[in-house]
Amino acid sequence: MSTPPPEPGLPAPFEALLRQLLGPDADAVIAELSENGIGGMTGPDGTPMDLGALAAAAGLPDDPAALAQMVDQVRRLLTSSSGPVNWDLAHDLARQTAVEQGDPSVADAQRREVASAVQVAELWLDPATDLPPAGGPVRTWSRSEWVEHTLPRWRTLAEPVALSVADALAAALAAQAPEALTAEGEGGAGPMLRQLGGAVFGMQLGHAVGSLSREVFGTTDIGVPLMDGPGVALVPRNIAEFAEGLDVPADEVRLFLAVREVAHDRLFTHVGWLRGHLLGAVGSYARGIAIDTDALEEAVRAIDPTDPRAIQEALSGGVFAMSTTPVQQAALLRLETALALVEGWVDEVSAAAAAPHLPHTGALREMMRRRRAAGGPAEDIFATLVGLELRPRRSRDAARLWAQIAADGGIGARDAVWDHPDLLPTAEDLDSPEGYTARRAAATASHADVDRALAEIFGEDAPPTD
Repeated sequence: MSTPPPEPGLPAPFEALLRQLLGPDADAVIAELSENGIGGMTGPDGTPMDLGALAAAAGLPDDPAALAQMVDQVRRLLTSSSGPVNWDLAHDLARQTAVEQGDPSVADAQRREVASAVQVAELWLDPATDLPPAGGPVRTWSRSEWVEHTLPRWRTLAEPVALSVADALAAALAAQAPEALTAEGEGGAGPMLRQLGGAVFGMQLGHAVGSLSREVFGTTDIGVPLMDGPGVALVPRNIAEFAEGLDVPADEVRLFLAVREVAHDRLFTHVGWLRGHLLGAVGSYARGIAIDTDALEEAVRAIDPTDPRAIQEALSGGVFAMSTTPVQQAALLRLETALALVEGWVDEVSAAAAAPHLPHTGALREMMRRRRAAGGPAEDIFATLVGLELRPRRSRDAARLWAQIAADGGIGARDAVWDHPDLLPTAEDLDSPEGYTARRAAATASHADVDRALAEIFGEDAPPTD
């Protein structure tokens, strides 16, 4: 006996969901969907798609209480934030992810251990660099506290490109959906599509930040400072878990990581232009990213609306594909070089400071290099969504360059390179550290010649030759 065709109309849970979301505009939408399906989509026999099957495939519950809870969650996704990223959602998801494996409050003993390690690190760094202590507060955080204190910086990093992607996503979806559902005016769903894009970004970034909170040791692990002003912070639980997998005493691991955090703090505090230079470069790169609209529309067309897993995979991957122009690729090269120089300087200085005191300095240094080079799933998500590789690929080359500069001119000459952004080494210098001093001397002599020529033109005394 054959199964009778489905009765016309929407399943009760599906209709209730639309009425909850669309309010007084729901009647027209329900009538259109009941007659023609979604966007006129049909099954293999040419009849409108069975919306009951679609609702079941999407996991729409029949239970009224479960449906009400789902409606509340969807409404929250679409109304709690109007920006390119739903930061309320990102915050809540980051906190949930951070505490999935437990997140006990920091104990007084842990605070004392961190304070002692930072104090020792300051003493060890004094002979290793000319940059003095920063003098900021010493913080000891749980994973949740790390999320709370660093989320504003992630907003700075992610929001520029999220705005471009949200607009492109809304435009691509609008091209695939009925006009009545995507209009920008009253009763249209155009704003809702943008809110949906913001919700997707919020979910992805919230999960990434929460995952990262379970991996980081402090506030400088990605090379970009996550806090404003001087000060250091360590996450003792993450440090302890990292030490468990090493054949090195936990105290030695804590001291080594404290030296690295303090070295970062000295650099970003006393090189006043560096923090703004890096953050400005990230923002400029993100704002100039070109969205591949053709690829975006193709990804939207390829989504099977009856397969929730396919929708999730598309939203987290191909839908957000971005392309960079040659200008952006050049900007990315400059940014990655700057990040590598920061990481290489910290690597070289912290190793020099710790080596006389910690017998496993070499092993810990190599472990950190491999960890930074490999990254993790959270950093991969940021690379996909923000379009930026936050781990420097050339930190080893940069460390060799800083060591060469110190060998040629001493610690003072090495640290003096940070006096001005124009003095920063280039990618060419990373390729050939041995020739940096000669190239810098030639550039200085060329600048002196120009200064003398200008002085002669304007009748001024020529500047003295160095």
